[in-house]
Amino acid sequence: MVNIHEAKTQLSRLVARVERGERIVIARAGKPVAQLSPPARPRRRTSVLDDPLLRVDEYSFGGPAGPADNEAIDRTVYGL
Repeated sequence: MVNIHEAKTQLSRLVARVERGERIVIARAGKPVAQLSPPARPRRRTSVLDDPLLRVDEYSFGGPAGPADNEAIDRTVYGL
C-alpha cells in the first residue's frame, strides 16, 4: 500500500512493478481508495470453427449416400 503523495512521485516505478504482475493499493490517510493492477487479459473468443465436429469438410464421413461434405449437406438441407 502506498499513499497518494508517494504514488504521484513514484508513478513510473509503481507502473514497472505492476507490469511485473504486482497489484498496488493507493491510500489516502491510510484508507485504500484505488488500485493499480495489470489490465485484464482478453478472453479468447470461441468459434464454431474451433469445434472439430462442425468442420465437416475437414472430417468428411461416409454415410449410406456416400461421402458428405458441407456442399452436399447444404444441397440436402436447403435444396441447393
